[in-house]
Amino acid sequence: MIEVSVKGVFLTQNQSSGILLKETEGDRTLPIIIGEYEAQSIALGLENIKPPRPITHDLTTQIMAQCGIGMESVLINDLKENTFYATIRLRTENDQALDVDSRPSDAIALAVRNQTPIYVEESVMDQASYVAEDKEENMDRSFIFKSGSEELDRLKEDLKKAVEAEEYEKAAQIRDKIKRLEAKQ
Repeated sequence: MIEVSVKGVFLTQNQSSGILLKETEGDRTLPIIIGEYEAQSIALGLENIKPPRPITHDLTTQIMAQCGIGMESVLINDLKENTFYATIRLRTENDQALDVDSRPSDAIALAVRNQTPIYVEESVMDQASYVAEDKEENMDRSFIFKSGSEELDRLKEDLKKAVEAEEYEKAAQIRDKIKRLEAKQ
């Protein structure tokens, strides 16, 4: 198993959402195409933005906590016919391990909220990863906010308001503007 971290969320030319997972001890990056809702949920989790009412992944995290279930790890364990598969390893109060089948996007959305390690099977990395070139760093993929100009501060405030109002499409558009501005810095 190879530990990875979430490098970023991206939008393809076909307007599909995706996530980039990078080896913590290596140069390989694994792109996975995911749904728009899951991409937004992962981005909110990465940015630690809490909507006024819990969205599905926040709700699931709250249910697990109330039931005394901890999230131990996420494993992206298979790739069949261009579809990725994942397992979430949970642990009960009684120290019982539970493995739950999941889509990678849902598992990752939960992992970023629970600070849970994410792993990828070697065979999956061998099939679908690539080694990034230096020029790729200029691509607009990061969701890490940097302190900066008044425009960025205003957009961040607008993003927070859009999330609080549960206007997730508007929030995604603002998030994309922030990313473009940060890429220029």
